[in-house]
Amino acid sequence: MTNAITTTLPRVADPGTSAPAARDLDSKRGFGDKVFDRMTSASGLAVLAIMLAVGLFLAIEARQALSKAGWSFFTTAQWETGRGTFGISAILLGTVLIAIVAVTVATPISLGAALFITEVAPTWVRSTMIALVDLMAAVPSVVYGLWGLKLLQGQVVGVSRWLNTWFGWIPIFKVNGADPKNPLTNATVFTASVFVAGLVVAMMVMPIACVVMRQVFSQVPVGEREGAFALGSTRWGMIRVVALPFGRGGIIGGTMLGLGRALGETIAVVLIISPRNTITAHVLEAGTNSVSALIATRYNEESGLGLSGLFAAGLVLFGITLFINFTASWFISRSRSGASSEA
Repeated sequence: MTNAITTTLPRVADPGTSAPAARDLDSKRGFGDKVFDRMTSASGLAVLAIMLAVGLFLAIEARQALSKAGWSFFTTAQWETGRGTFGISAILLGTVLIAIVAVTVATPISLGAALFITEVAPTWVRSTMIALVDLMAAVPSVVYGLWGLKLLQGQVVGVSRWLNTWFGWIPIFKVNGADPKNPLTNATVFTASVFVAGLVVAMMVMPIACVVMRQVFSQVPVGEREGAFALGSTRWGMIRVVALPFGRGGIIGGTMLGLGRALGETIAVVLIISPRNTITAHVLEAGTNSVSALIATRYNEESGLGLSGLFAAGLVLFGITLFINFTASWFISRSRSGASSEA
C-alpha cells in the first residue's frame, strides 16, 4: 500500500492587487512609565545643571585673578600672591607627572586583573576578586596616603636609587644632589617625590580602570570566543585576537577615567609630597606640587587676590578633568561593547 504525499503550496497573491497597508501600533504608556521617564529625564538635566553651576561659580570667583595675571597665569612658576606674581606652570606640570606615573603603573595591572577575572578565574574566585576590587575603590584616600607615607615610601627608596643609578642619564630619572656612583647617598633626596606620590595614586586608580575594563571584556560575544577555540586557538590566542580587539575602547576609556581621577587626587598627594613650585621633570627627586594639593594647603591662608587665584587653578583642573572624562566616555561608547555575534 502506497501512502500518498500531498504538498500544499502557498497561495500566490495576484500581482494586480495592492499590498496591505502597514498597521500602526499604538502603545500607551502607563502612569508608572510616565513617572519613571520624567524622573530620569529630570535627573539627567539636574546633573548637567550642577556641572554648569560649578563651572560658572569657579569662573566668577577666578575672574579677578585671571584679569590680573592674564596669560602669565599659565607660564609663571612662582606662587607669591603678596607680590602679585602667581601662576600654575610648575604646579600643573607636577599634577600631570603624578597622573602619568599613576596611569603607567595602574593600567597594566588593571588590564591583567580584568582579563583574569573575566577569562581565567573560576566562578568562585571570580566573585571574590570582584568584591575585592570594589572594596579597593571604597577605601578612603587618606588611608592610601598614610599607607604610602609610613610604609611604601621607605620601601620605594631602593627602587628610586636603582633607577637613578642605572638610568640617571635619562633626564626624567635624574636626581639633583645624588651621585649615581655613590650607594650611600642620603635617602631624603628620593623621598616625597612624584614617583612615590604616583605609586600611591596608582593604587586608587586601579579599581576604577579595572571595573570599566572588566565590564567590557564580560560582553565579548560568546560565539567569537567559541569560534576561536574551535579553530584550535589557545586561551591566550583567544584573548589576543578576540577579547583585546573587542575591548580596545574600554581599555582606552578606563585608562582615561583613571587619569581623570589621578589628576584630581588631593589628600594622598598632600600627605606624601614636599611642596615645591619649580619647573622640573625629575620624577625621582624630592619636592613637587599639584593643583589639588596647592588648593588644600593654601585655602585657609589666602584671601582676596590669592583666593581668586586658587579658584582659577581649580577652574583649570575642572576643565582638564571634564575634557578627559568626556573623551573617555566617547571611546567607551564607540567600542564594540554589547555587540552581538552571528556565530
